[in-house]
Amino acid sequence: MADFVLKYADSRGQIHQQVAQAGSEKELREKYAQQGFLIYSIKPRSFSAVGQGGLFAKKLNLDKFLIFNQQFVTLIRAGLPILKGLDLLAERLTDPKLGPYVKAVRDEVRNGNLLSEAFRQQGIFPKMYVTSVMAGEKSGSLVEVLDRYITYQRLSLSVKKKVMVSLLYPAVLIVLVVLLMVFLVTYVVPNFAQLYSSMQAQLPAITVALIAVGTTARGYIVGFAGALIGAIFLFKLWSRGEAARLTLDKLKMRTPVVGEVWLKYQVAQLARVLSTLLTGGIPLVQAMETAAESLNTPLLRRAVDQAGRSIREGQPLSGSLKTSKMFPPLAIDMIEVGESTGALPNMLTSVAEFFEEDVSTRMTAALSLIEPAIMIFMGIFVAFVLIALYLPIFSLADTIR
Repeated sequence: MADFVLKYADSRGQIHQQVAQAGSEKELREKYAQQGFLIYSIKPRSFSAVGQGGLFAKKLNLDKFLIFNQQFVTLIRAGLPILKGLDLLAERLTDPKLGPYVKAVRDEVRNGNLLSEAFRQQGIFPKMYVTSVMAGEKSGSLVEVLDRYITYQRLSLSVKKKVMVSLLYPAVLIVLVVLLMVFLVTYVVPNFAQLYSSMQAQLPAITVALIAVGTTARGYIVGFAGALIGAIFLFKLWSRGEAARLTLDKLKMRTPVVGEVWLKYQVAQLARVLSTLLTGGIPLVQAMETAAESLNTPLLRRAVDQAGRSIREGQPLSGSLKTSKMFPPLAIDMIEVGESTGALPNMLTSVAEFFEEDVSTRMTAALSLIEPAIMIFMGIFVAFVLIALYLPIFSLADTIR
C-alpha cells in the first residue's frame, strides 16, 4: 500500500485534499469515482528515510493541536456526534495548516472509516494520539481517553517550554558575546592597526599578534560566514539520518552533566507516555511499541524496542529496562515497586514527575554557573584586547617624556 495526495470535489462542489492509501493510483481513482467524487489530481506522497515526510515536511503545531483536542472533547461531551463535531471544527480552526487534515479526517469518517483510522491515514498525527483514539473507540470511553491525552500533552508542552525558557538567556548571552568578539577583532583592531602603521611605532609582540589576527579575520569574514552557514546546513542534512542521530545520541550520553540531564529528561518523557497509554487501557506490549515510536532519540528507542520484545517473551517491565543498562537505577526500582503493587501507571507518573523536577533543578544549577562563566570570559577577552591595543600608546607616552 502506498500513500497518495488526493484532491477531489464532492457532490456539493466543495474541494477536498487528503492523504489516502491504495495499491496504485488507478485503484484509488476508481474507488473515489465510484463514490461520486470528481477527481482533480492524485500524486504520490514522498517520504524520506527519517520520520514522516520529506526534508521539508510539515510538522504538527502541538499548541494548536492541543486547542483542537480541547474543543473536540467539549463538543463530544456536549452530546454532538463525532462527524458533526469535526464539521464545526474544520471550519473554525485557529491553525490554517491543520485545517486540511481535519477536513480529510471528517471526510474519511463520513465515508465509514473509524476515527482512529482516519487520523492515522493523514500521516501527520502522533502515533500515541492515534493509538489513544483507537483504545477509546474500542472501550467506548473516547472522551475520557482524549481527556487523558490532553492532560499529557499539556504537561509535556509545559516541561518543554520550561526547558526552552531556561536555555534562552544563556543562548542570547553567548550570541552577544560572539558578536562583540567579532566586532572587536574585525573592526576595532584593524583601525588601530592603521593608526600604528602611520606612526611607524615599535609594537609589543602581543599587539602584533592581535593585529595579525584582526586584519586576517577582516579579509576573510564574508567567506568565513558563508562557510559557517554552509556547515550548519550540511550538519542539519547529515543529522536527519538514523545513523547520524544515533551518533549524536551517544555523544550526548558521554558529555559530562549534559548527558545525565538529557537522559533523565528522555526517561521522564517515556514514563509519562507509558502512564498515559496504560491508563487509557492500552496493553503494555502495544504501549511500549507506541512509546518507542514517540521518542525522538534512536538510542533510547532501540532500548525500548528491545524491552518490548522481552516483555512479549514474559519478562517484567523493570527487568526488561534494566537489561539495556541505560535507565537510571532509581527509575527501575520505582517501576519494579509499581509492578509488584499493581499500580504501574501511577508509579510511572511519579517517575515522570520526579525526573522532570530533577532535570529542572539540575538545569537551574548548571545555568547559574554558566552565566557567570560567560561574563568572566567576555571580561577577560575585552581586557586582553584593550591592553594589547593601548599598550603601544603607553610606550609612546613614556618615550615622549
